Amino acid sequence: MQLRKVTAASAAVLALAVAATACGSSDKNDSGSSGGGGKIKVGIKFDQPGLGLKEPSGSFSGFDVDVATYVAGKLGYKPDQIEWVETKSADRENALSRGDVKFIAATYSINDERKQKVDFAGPYLLAHQDLLVKKDSDVSKGTDLNGKKLCSVTGSTSAQNVQKTIAPKANLKEYSGYSECIAALQSGAVDAVTTDDSILAGFASQDKYKDQFKLAGLKLSNENYGVGVKKGDSATLKKINDALTTMVSDGSWQKAVDKNFGPANYKNEPAPKIGQIVK
Repeated sequence: MQLRKVTAASAAVLALAVAATACGSSDKNDSGSSGGGGKIKVGIKFDQPGLGLKEPSGSFSGFDVDVATYVAGKLGYKPDQIEWVETKSADRENALSRGDVKFIAATYSINDERKQKVDFAGPYLLAHQDLLVKKDSDVSKGTDLNGKKLCSVTGSTSAQNVQKTIAPKANLKEYSGYSECIAALQSGAVDAVTTDDSILAGFASQDKYKDQFKLAGLKLSNENYGVGVKKGDSATLKKINDALTTMVSDGSWQKAVDKNFGPANYKNEPAPKIGQIVK
């Protein structure tokens, strides 16, 4: 009888140990918040040169990628522990609420509507809506676009903003993606492309477009890029804000700006203060 009691007790201890090990391993291998041997899932864009781009080799590059890598490092994850997840604009809030990713750095402008659904760390970059034109273009002011062809993506509000505020007679051409707009600008099919200056600078910095384009510098809007975090995850939010503050103070932020936007002569704004939204 005594032998049976000891055996039963040993079995119970073994079962508890196995269960604890199983729980520990699953906690580390999701979008979670612990480093060590686990992974962290981070949302970025895959199709924006200079910001978030999946290279033909399978690697990733861009300012958002550099920011996210730095932040993940401060959360305890090495670069090879980051699992990059493509988060298209329309699915960013859902990706966070479902827990598909731990955080998102993907030209994610902070606004009141989005703040109802997610929390934002940052901002980490202040961008502006602008125009990209050929280097020898005489388009230096928005009014110069009247009667000329302006390109943006289908459904974007950028082109409508230009028509509404400075060039009501601009002829709008819409394509499915900005890469098509840039190609049309290169060929002369359009006279200007409009969206955030950071996005335009990223495209213009590509080797195949080097020294062909320039930004008009119009600053038609203020776009405060933030790091999206699941609503209510205050612990992660604080850690990311602390990481962004350190990234600026140790010079890593400016190095990332120079590396990703430098070839387009992008005149970036100074690093914004955490929690300071420019209207």
